[in-house]
Amino acid sequence: MKKIAHLIMLSCRKATELIEKQFVAQLSLKERVQLNLHKSICDACTAYEKQSRLLNDLLKKQASATPDQIAEQENEALKANLLKQLPLD
Repeated sequence: MKKIAHLIMLSCRKATELIEKQFVAQLSLKERVQLNLHKSICDACTAYEKQSRLLNDLLKKQASATPDQIAEQENEALKANLLKQLPLD
């Protein structure tokens, strides 16, 4: 019975490997089933996947941005930061 459970259930380490793998390649049916089963009982890996997906999306967005878009984003962030620091009298 332990061998069957071991084949079905993933460790958190293996689950995080599959979470990262799914961003660059398609998972096999077995891997998808194992990962979904693991995430159904592991809140930490579910949260990790959400955070990893967010970081992946942000990095893709930043990588596809043109230098002008990046400069504009930096200017807007600088303006917002300066406005927060100004005293409101």
